[in-house]
Amino acid sequence: MRPSRMMRVVGFNVDRVVSDATMDPEVLRLDNFGTDLAPPPEAVAATREAVGTNEANSYTPFTGASSLRQAVAQRLKKQCNLSYDPDRQIVITAGGTQGLISALLAIIEPGDEVLLTDPTYAGMIHRVTFAGGVPMFVPMKVVDRRWRLDLDMLRAMVTSRTRAMVLSNPNMPAGHVLSEAEWMAIRELCVTRNLWLLYDAALEHVLYDGLTLRHPATLTGMPERTLIVGSISKEYRMIGWRIGWIAGPPKVMADVFYTHSYLVIAPPGIAQKGAEVALRAEDGGVSAALVEWKKRRDLVLEQLEGLPIVIPEGGWSMLLDAHALGYSATDAASILMSQAKVAATPMTNWGSSVAERYIRLVFSYEPQERLKLLRERLRRTSLLP
Repeated sequence: MRPSRMMRVVGFNVDRVVSDATMDPEVLRLDNFGTDLAPPPEAVAATREAVGTNEANSYTPFTGASSLRQAVAQRLKKQCNLSYDPDRQIVITAGGTQGLISALLAIIEPGDEVLLTDPTYAGMIHRVTFAGGVPMFVPMKVVDRRWRLDLDMLRAMVTSRTRAMVLSNPNMPAGHVLSEAEWMAIRELCVTRNLWLLYDAALEHVLYDGLTLRHPATLTGMPERTLIVGSISKEYRMIGWRIGWIAGPPKVMADVFYTHSYLVIAPPGIAQKGAEVALRAEDGGVSAALVEWKKRRDLVLEQLEGLPIVIPEGGWSMLLDAHALGYSATDAASILMSQAKVAATPMTNWGSSVAERYIRLVFSYEPQERLKLLRERLRRTSLLP
């Protein structure tokens, strides 16, 4: 029999969609949450140089190379004007999501409620479950074709059992970027109800339409209750390196060190030097990547004109309301694949009643020339009004 922790864990559709899509090169890959834009060349060169060295081929230090932890501290100093001690407040992880489960294990008791948005990344939901927590979904709503967090529901859902919030900003998969009012409501609840904030920072600079980063650790009362889970995967296009970090207050980071080290021992040694070089670079190609991702976002929005699409303010993907077209998310994704050779992911199990309406379309993976095919492909289906 399956153990109880597995009873609520289900597949999140990506693996099945990817398996179908990779069999045919004509398929327009709007399922793959990645990008074809190249990593920083200097980071690639530094990684090659590290391969085969004794320093890189080692289990230690468990918390990551000292120079990489210092690079993360410098990034946070620039972002937040806060000084994070590289030795006591930063742990290098094997990617951001490993950082998330390590952080959850360090702060919640079995049965604690953890607030997530609806929709949210399914991997976050199941990591809460693995850590013994109870996922609780705060709905997002569409206002003027953009996402907004339902603040009344957010306040109503905090109970005596609530221990933490897990938020990505921008949201994955919806592309929602938290507004100032939303951040203030989150801050108030965290401070007055003594909640932890697990802040997924993997896409934090992938913002459009003139929006700028609002870091939660800069808010009054938040540095001591915020765990920052970062990664080089998205902004620096270094998905395969599997390097991330956790930064937070000293009172909890000792326990984060234990959960991290007993889960994976150490992050990949041969990848850490490349990560450090990327973080220390003046730009690392991020500005140019943002320009290109925005062009792709705008192109896909143009191709989907007339359909119930919600405009993403950041990130790599957007959501299309399948229910508004008269289909389930699973059926809409199936129609796109079978009739138009367009791979998309149904958001079933990526939240609750909100997420299940939508399919996710990733605009960061295919070049513009391929994305221009989308409208013509959709004409082959029953989805266009």
